[in-house]
Amino acid sequence: MTALIVEDMPQAVQVLQNDLAEYCPEVEVIGTAGSIVTAAKFLRQAVPDVIFLDILLGDGTGFDLLEIFPHLPSRIIFITASDEHAIRAFRYAAVDYLLKPVEPGQLKEAVQRAKTRLSGTSESLHLLRETIRRPEALPSRISLTSQERIAVVEIANIVRCESDGNNTWFVLASGEKIFVTRTLKQFEQLLEKHDFIRVHQSHLVSLKYIREFVKKDGGYLLLKNGNLIPVSVRKRAEVVELLENL
Repeated sequence: MTALIVEDMPQAVQVLQNDLAEYCPEVEVIGTAGSIVTAAKFLRQAVPDVIFLDILLGDGTGFDLLEIFPHLPSRIIFITASDEHAIRAFRYAAVDYLLKPVEPGQLKEAVQRAKTRLSGTSESLHLLRETIRRPEALPSRISLTSQERIAVVEIANIVRCESDGNNTWFVLASGEKIFVTRTLKQFEQLLEKHDFIRVHQSHLVSLKYIREFVKKDGGYLLLKNGNLIPVSVRKRAEVVELLENL
């Protein structure tokens, strides 16, 4: 894989180059750039397989570079300081990122994903930019990455999520199902503020789509789309209390 590093701190560039050489020898760094202007000049001459892109640069942001090249086929791995709001934005947009200082293990995982993953769509990158710009607002959309595509969906249209090993099935109000290569626990953390509740080890459900709680057969939920969802014994009291207070 060929790579471009876009980072305005020379020491950080050198550290990343050294780490790539030691831990990811399959990656060949073919260029570095300390600004948006320099990076744009490079990309007009060559298109690397992957770009390590710092969010904040002296003459703009990484998003400015992506706006100059809206159809760039390179896989993007963002580099950012440890910021809670930025991390949340990356997770909603399902975009790869590395925290400074970059840990070798995370670097290897990001490079491995870049080999097989789809590039971020313009819609998912737009979602990322808007979420970072408005850290106080709760995002209304989320990016779902399957093996074939990256779908940006309205969270209000998600009925439920179901665990499938280390993967997750999303069921939408339209009836569409999307298979996502991330664990249910990761989505639980993102969706709990959107009134989703983990009712079972394998099920995360939106409260707005619950029709009723049925007490027989150990307890289960009847959803508005007709789905029947089991409720675990330890979650039963919490579910009943939430529904009584709706």
